[in-house]
Amino acid sequence: MADQKHERALIIDFGSQVTQLIARRLRESGVYCEIHPFNKVDDAFLKTYDPQAVILSGGPASVTWEDSPRAPAEVFELGVPVLGICYGQQVMMEQLGGRVESGTSREFGRAYIDRVIDDPILYGLSFEGQGEQVWMSHGDHVAEMAEGFEVVAKSPGAPFAVIADRERHFYGTQFHPEVVHTLSGKQMLRNFTHDIAGLKGDWTMAAYREEAIEKIRAQVGSGRVICGLSGGVDSSVAAVLIHEAIGSQLTCVYVDHGLMRMNESEQVVSLFREHYNIPLVHVDASDLFLGELAGVSDPERKRKIIGKLFIDVFEAEAKKIGGADFLAQGTLYPDVIESVSAIGGPSVTIKSHHNVGGLPERMNMQLVEPLRDLFKDEVRALGRELGLPEAFIGRHPFPGPGLAIRIPGEITREKADTLRKADAIYLEELRNANLYDEIWQAFAVLLPVNTVGVMGDERTYENVLALRAVTSTDGMTADYFPFEHDFLGRVATRIINEVKGVNRVVYDITSKPPGTIEWE
Repeated sequence: MADQKHERALIIDFGSQVTQLIARRLRESGVYCEIHPFNKVDDAFLKTYDPQAVILSGGPASVTWEDSPRAPAEVFELGVPVLGICYGQQVMMEQLGGRVESGTSREFGRAYIDRVIDDPILYGLSFEGQGEQVWMSHGDHVAEMAEGFEVVAKSPGAPFAVIADRERHFYGTQFHPEVVHTLSGKQMLRNFTHDIAGLKGDWTMAAYREEAIEKIRAQVGSGRVICGLSGGVDSSVAAVLIHEAIGSQLTCVYVDHGLMRMNESEQVVSLFREHYNIPLVHVDASDLFLGELAGVSDPERKRKIIGKLFIDVFEAEAKKIGGADFLAQGTLYPDVIESVSAIGGPSVTIKSHHNVGGLPERMNMQLVEPLRDLFKDEVRALGRELGLPEAFIGRHPFPGPGLAIRIPGEITREKADTLRKADAIYLEELRNANLYDEIWQAFAVLLPVNTVGVMGDERTYENVLALRAVTSTDGMTADYFPFEHDFLGRVATRIINEVKGVNRVVYDITSKPPGTIEWE
């Protein structure tokens, strides 16, 4: 939890797949906020966190179910504005004396709302034509409002689309203002935080930089820190920030596990040793990692093996430099949230994060995670504050396990080399076409599939390579990038001609959800 220097909103999570988008929208308007599961928020927590506004998220449960999640009763006694979204609206009504019914039909997708009364929550919305477009995703609906509430906006399918108790500043929306399909949703959330809750929006990366440096110095004192560099933006920004705070007390360790992108190791070593003059240990552990991964096909096992080996290497290097008191990591806020269940029981693990969950007790080191409160775009903004080169900051996200999770099936050095070459061609063509910065993440995947081909007069039986490119705001949802076919044809031709072992190229047009961005 961040310190109390900023105004703050609290998002109580009931398990919606898009809860993080609420936080992103609030952060974009300068409001610091955190997401906490409903069953972790009690009176003591609320007194410590001291929110100036509360948002109740959507969720997959039904308010009509026995033992379905409820908001802490204390939330409605804080005297601060509360906004309930979808399930959050329904649970608010149920707890304050209204009534919720299960619908005979569910409502998903676009809908259009009309204004019923003027209210600050609707400032800046035009309602022209069909009305304001919103995004519905619910089965249950409010059948009767709690005392003190009135209808602010409605739609043909949702007579209580927006409701308000304006005396207590309690609001509810049946739709999801946080998603992009609610065209004025970001404005509505800003109306709630700034106009209704009266927040000024004092959350900036310049302020975060100063505060993070203070916190690092207070935590570390005169101790020594070892920072694991992965080559990505997150660990690099974390390292530069920590170095600014404690200088030579920091030693960075860059572990080349043999699964990095083309020339990435040389670029990272050059940046930190020559540009920033940060003490850096470069460990070529490719034989160790590839040896342990030999014969392993299960993606979770790959992640676990790589995570364990990272820890082992860090431990060995820490001993070589005379020991360290702290291990620094580039853990981000989405990593933390995705690794915690919002429903109270064991969550369904989509993928594990090797940099979340603490360290083996034998290491006797504490974690320093200065980016733990930040989303990806905030990390990039912080990197600019710190003066990192734009070409480095703007690089597409790269997973900690590297190419290991872009080679479904067994990993070999030969496969890694093949994928590295193909991936480099793909990224080069993106830059040549001035498309790289339009895309959130692009990469190649070497599939465990061989197909028949013809090269010259000879029959080939070689690998299939998949190309992936997505657009996204924060990585939580994503859509495939709509390339022109000429571009895809040009990339495919180059890869097949220049990369031995590949005779077919395909393009992945799956969005997230239902897919994930990475293949494993």
